[in-house]
Amino acid sequence: MESVLTYLKRAVDENASDLFVIAGKAVSMKREGGLAAIQEGRLTPEESEALVRELYVLAHRSIDRCLSVGDDDFSLSVADLARFRVNTYRQRGSLAAVIRVVSFGIPDWRAVDIPEEVMKIAGLSRGMVLVTGPAGGGKSTTLACVVDAVNHSRDAHIITIEDPIEYLHRNDKSIISQRELAMDTASYVTALRASLRQAPDVILLGEMRDLETIQTAMTAAETGHLVISTLHTVGAVNTIDRIIDVFPPAQQQQVRVQLAQVLKTVISQQLLPTTDGALVPAFEIMHLNTAVRSMVRDSRIHQIDSVIQTSAAEGMISMDESILRLFRAGRITAETAMRCAMNPDQLQKKLGR
Repeated sequence: MESVLTYLKRAVDENASDLFVIAGKAVSMKREGGLAAIQEGRLTPEESEALVRELYVLAHRSIDRCLSVGDDDFSLSVADLARFRVNTYRQRGSLAAVIRVVSFGIPDWRAVDIPEEVMKIAGLSRGMVLVTGPAGGGKSTTLACVVDAVNHSRDAHIITIEDPIEYLHRNDKSIISQRELAMDTASYVTALRASLRQAPDVILLGEMRDLETIQTAMTAAETGHLVISTLHTVGAVNTIDRIIDVFPPAQQQQVRVQLAQVLKTVISQQLLPTTDGALVPAFEIMHLNTAVRSMVRDSRIHQIDSVIQTSAAEGMISMDESILRLFRAGRITAETAMRCAMNPDQLQKKLGR
């Protein structure tokens, strides 16, 4: 068994997205959509624990949380190599880790296929923007590119609240304060409330996990700040439903009115495997125009999809239309398009044409 640093270097050298350290399986990496072992033989529980403990040493972090709670999230940097987002956890009584590789520096948004319409949110000065999608769907990269665009284009105080910090930003035209849960603050809502006293212009909230965080984020957006956050939902309609459903029934109408006022854009994304073994993002973009605001306020959420489909002139696009464009460009297969579609039956008819 090699050291964990050797495995991290191997993952970076071979452009892997993730590294897996799990007892009963060889140390493996994910690249080009598949898994590949990078050692011979299977890890014993003792060996997997030794590698996990090495990760904590590299991160200068105590392992106590993982041992007591059963899982932990943190990030670490290796000079001249990369940053890594680490999730450690217990499984079958042994310690395991999944490690996401995050290269130093912010990627160019064009190189990672982020549409110009998405990047326009960097020009907003107030309100709420939500970037949604499944875990591992590329949300962190999109957010990092947006923050980078603000940083290089205008004078602003940007506060990020993350769990953990993935991309490191260097101050340019803006001042950037990056705060990490557990290391710099106790919780999202604690840091969010404190940020309102720190003269922010832009607040990046890693995730809206509960009612209190959502409520505080909407209040921050109401009071003249640009708040950008994420949810693990796919599609604008599902996102709005998720936010409203968090609140008790007696508060939901008030929340609909508040959300209709503060929400500016919902961007939903997922990563799809390409025909050449890489990954490409598909995006749904919904801007809150007068019609959508009225639908949110009047609980006609189910009608929003039809507005998205007919509002291409305003920069909107549905997830299935984005997937269809990728298929027609030859970047994904029909099977991938069908598997990732929001409405497979309708997309099947378009694929047939």
